[in-house]
Amino acid sequence: MAESKAQNISSQLWAIANDLRGTMDASSFKDYILPFLFYKYLSIHQEEYLVNNDLVDISDGKSVNEAYKELVEDAGLEACLIDIAGTLGYAINPEDTWASLTESIHNGSVIPSDYQRLFENFNKNAEINKEAAADFRGIFNYINLGDSGLGSTTAGRTKTLNAVVTKIDEIEYKDESGKDILGEIYEYLIGKFAANAGKKGGEFYTPHEVSQILAKIVTGNIQSQTDTFTVYDPTMGSGSLLLTVRNELPDGSRQGAVSFYGQELNTVTYNLARMNLMMHGVSYANMNLKRADTLDADWPFDTHNGIEVPKKFDAVVANPPYSQNWDIKNIDREKDVRFKGFGVAPASKADYAFVLHGLHHLDEKGTMAIVLPHGVLFRGASEGKIRENILKENLLDAVIGLPANLFYGTSIAVNILVLSKHKTEPKTQFIDASGEDFFKKETNNNVLLPEHIDRIVEIFGNKEEVQYVATLVDNAQIAENDYNLSVSSYVEAEDKREIIDINKLNTEVVATVKRIDTLRADIDEIIKELEG
Repeated sequence: MAESKAQNISSQLWAIANDLRGTMDASSFKDYILPFLFYKYLSIHQEEYLVNNDLVDISDGKSVNEAYKELVEDAGLEACLIDIAGTLGYAINPEDTWASLTESIHNGSVIPSDYQRLFENFNKNAEINKEAAADFRGIFNYINLGDSGLGSTTAGRTKTLNAVVTKIDEIEYKDESGKDILGEIYEYLIGKFAANAGKKGGEFYTPHEVSQILAKIVTGNIQSQTDTFTVYDPTMGSGSLLLTVRNELPDGSRQGAVSFYGQELNTVTYNLARMNLMMHGVSYANMNLKRADTLDADWPFDTHNGIEVPKKFDAVVANPPYSQNWDIKNIDREKDVRFKGFGVAPASKADYAFVLHGLHHLDEKGTMAIVLPHGVLFRGASEGKIRENILKENLLDAVIGLPANLFYGTSIAVNILVLSKHKTEPKTQFIDASGEDFFKKETNNNVLLPEHIDRIVEIFGNKEEVQYVATLVDNAQIAENDYNLSVSSYVEAEDKREIIDINKLNTEVVATVKRIDTLRADIDEIIKELEG
């Protein structure tokens, strides 16, 4: 498969990052290269806004940045910032634009405080548009300009930052057709950083192939779009899964066609998600992202007649942290409406807490797909009770077993649980997609190719029964099996051992013994002749 231009540029930036990062590990260096790539995007986006709305005049050959400075001189800085932020949700001062920054670096006039000023001004301007403030507030705050990993002195750290900006400035941000590909470059870089960070990286990144399966499943019944499609990821990581859902919708690329909701506890990863969505053209008006612990308090809500009610979604997707500890001792989870009627997940394994949270926010006509470890299928005690209640409510649509070695930093095999509230038949589909026919081996990892993904989604969508691969099981049968959901309990594994014909083998053994006896007789005759 030919490498795209975005992939090629991403590979180049990755190589440059390895040269520049010095003693800093790659997972930390992403905290610099990704934000600056985003800052370039914001600055270019602002330039395009100024030109497309005839706010600046570049007919005389001036650069957009020069024309912007003249506009500020004529109209005043405050008026310009209010105008820009009113539409874009943010605004960048003339002295802080990407063009101004790179020009200063080229002239050798950048001082250490310039970077601090640049981000402080951005934060100040992010408060101008109150509707967008939450989406831009503090988005660069986690950048540690004093990190000794960048250099042992202030001058050394500034030199490294200048080098990062210069290298990012050199990359082309449009493909051959003129399409902006900075978002794609950003996405590929996130994947490379996640792969390099191993298990830690897997915390904020779901392999794209797995994301595609989830996205195709939750959008499978959408043939055309008129209304806004709502999607929620309660453990959104870097936001890639949300974007993958958009890509599977027939009209997903249209601004306003999708409303994105997501939560993420880790501050750095939350900021990555905000950047990722915006770099893929998502307007602040269409994204509602929150930095919070999904399990501690319910969110999001709608307001009807002055009363808060749980917001419901067309699709819920998630790849939560597996078997995570959570507090059930100091907080009375029994009273939490999300878990009422199902049960409370054990303190050492919050997997089903994420499932029930997602179900709580799933629309009656919606679909939920969540990635979880094998243990959720058969572990007993409170988890067994939750499984029982989910099956009794006929909410489980399918269990899909995936191959091992798909995720960064872990070799475990995982499963996709598909849930819905609009099932008619009390049956559950089990799909064993862990066999060799469903992946390609590449070095230490297994990879799902497009044909593997399509086959899994096709089997699910058609509710196919395929020998050794998929079957539909009555929920009553699952109940008789103590609500065990292990795929192997219902899908018979193909016996690929060689079949041995015992009769044929016996005939061959008898013939061999006869040949040996004949040879012995011949040898005895030869020995007698030699002795004689």
